[in-house]
Amino acid sequence: MKPLADIRIIAVEQYGAGPFGTVHLADLGAEVIKVEDPNVGGDVGRYVPPYFEGEDSLFFETFNRNKRSISLDLTSEAGREVFEELVKVSDVVYSNLRGDVPAKMRLMYDDLKHLNPAIVCVSLTGFGMTGPRSKEPGYDYILQGLAGWMELTGEPEGPPTKSGLSLVDYSGGFVAAMSLLAGVHAARRDGVGMDCDVSLYDTAVTMLAYLATWKLNADFEPVRTSHSAHPSLVPFQAFEAKDGWMVVGCAKEKFWQRLAKVVGHPEWAEQDSPFASFTSRRENQTELIGMLEDIFRERNVADWLPELYAASIPCGPINDVEAALTDPHTAARGLIVETEHPHYGTLQQLGSPVRVGSETPEYRRAPQRGEHLEEVAAEILKLDAAAVEALRSRGAFGVVKPVEPDTAETEAAAR
Repeated sequence: MKPLADIRIIAVEQYGAGPFGTVHLADLGAEVIKVEDPNVGGDVGRYVPPYFEGEDSLFFETFNRNKRSISLDLTSEAGREVFEELVKVSDVVYSNLRGDVPAKMRLMYDDLKHLNPAIVCVSLTGFGMTGPRSKEPGYDYILQGLAGWMELTGEPEGPPTKSGLSLVDYSGGFVAAMSLLAGVHAARRDGVGMDCDVSLYDTAVTMLAYLATWKLNADFEPVRTSHSAHPSLVPFQAFEAKDGWMVVGCAKEKFWQRLAKVVGHPEWAEQDSPFASFTSRRENQTELIGMLEDIFRERNVADWLPELYAASIPCGPINDVEAALTDPHTAARGLIVETEHPHYGTLQQLGSPVRVGSETPEYRRAPQRGEHLEEVAAEILKLDAAAVEALRSRGAFGVVKPVEPDTAETEAAAR
């Protein structure tokens, strides 16, 4: 039995952050029923360019494998009925919407506890459900700016810079998944569910971590550092070799002592050296880094790395994406997985880094919109075909377009 096979999640989710949180839970066996709004064509992630056709996109595939999909109009009376029946037999209602929307859509614990007292309602929003920004939409790029990340990123003489990855979205998804699991654990222990108010803003600000502690309690002034240097450990940064870049880091004194030997200056690590300790190296950073840069430029990356590896000094090349994906360690860790897709054929993507036990996760392609309505209706809600059709006629799964008069007359004549 997969680790989370006994958890059922109703996911009113879209785009990146929310689906990123639940995809890892689905990989661990959780049953994730993705509720897509038929009025807008489902999850907007289905249409993210440049790699999409119709409702199939490589973006959507990345965030939605191992899930099931139903199209459900939560604004209709019939759609709400279906949703509430699902709440009765589920563990979690999970959403990623603007902060004021879950309450408007009645996705909060107080809205649903009469149906299932143990239901856990996880709301991943941009700014949380309280505070002056709660009604604002939150996007990764904006939050990297607001939380101070961009001011800390890039070269000192350059502009504030965003990370090349949507790290706020992805981190927020992980935080939401952690909150979800904690909520389910508590609900099963106590028999009472709750709201979990998770936000991308909270995630981004708290990830300032020790820099924030330094700022709040000392005279530390956060600044951008040259070549992505660590704010206090010297040397720990990117260095340019003769033909490319690499990262070399001395997070412990023993690494510095080894590095001094590798670069041909063992005296730099001796007790009377101005570079002997963390503190002295930081005080003399400009001089030391200048000399190290000159030395590293003398040889190619492929010449330096074997010597650094042999001395057990933390280091590595600065790969492009292709090199990262084809690194032998990537293959050895089983990080590239395959699924079969009706449009793309055999599709490769990255598996989940979350490992529990020794069982190898199974991966199933992302669902087509509404693909699992019949399964969910029969297996979970115990509805027969006639009941499903009655709900459909009432607009539960999308607006039923009225038959045009001419069409009606033609059909009547045909009968």
